Amino acid sequence: MDFPRVIQEITIIALPILIAVSFHEAAHGLVANKLGDRTARILGRLTLNPLRHIDLFGTIIIPLILVLSQAGIIFGYAKPVPVNPFNFKNPKRDMIWVASAGPLTNFGLALISGILFRMILILRPDLVHITQLGGILFSQGGISAYFLIPLLLMLKFSVQINIILGVFNLIPIPPLDGGRILVGILPDPQAQMLGRIEPFGFFILLFLIILDPLGLMSHFVFGIMEVLYRIFIYG
Repeated sequence: MDFPRVIQEITIIALPILIAVSFHEAAHGLVANKLGDRTARILGRLTLNPLRHIDLFGTIIIPLILVLSQAGIIFGYAKPVPVNPFNFKNPKRDMIWVASAGPLTNFGLALISGILFRMILILRPDLVHITQLGGILFSQGGISAYFLIPLLLMLKFSVQINIILGVFNLIPIPPLDGGRILVGILPDPQAQMLGRIEPFGFFILLFLIILDPLGLMSHFVFGIMEVLYRIFIYG
């Protein structure tokens, strides 16, 4: 194992992951608070401080395992912000807005990161060929490269991780955001049926990811990720 490269990758991905998951969860809490549910505010979750949102397994261990195993994709999550829909005037409608806030925030962060990435490369086109993780020669490009190359790599990874979080969370399986959005859209009988699978939602998602029946995950979800990634990075 190339330990210098692993340390380099961990350094590059740490900040974007913390920002992505912290903004995602804070967005849920902020929208819920705006719509009348103060649960997140009371519990101190209306903050961008990552220490309030970090989940040891989802934010640290899983991304670290994926980096060390060279899985080719990095994923993570934070502690869900608690939301009590009974505090909303219209629980079904308002939960749609609360659930949508997280993925929309991630897509916004991906867009901002992509714009900044392209702006830097417009100013320093000589750095295009060294914006891949691994084998980075920090001596290239002068003193400014010592700062710009890590920043470029962080921005590029920020696009990737925010797209991954945004797309995966829109999969319509509770307790993912997409599942909560679908529960809010469906008529009550169907919404209640879908809501009953929430305790098993992560197991269902794990099954879909690992076994990938019919190739739905690889062809559809990863296809969307690839399209969005190219749009945000290359314009």
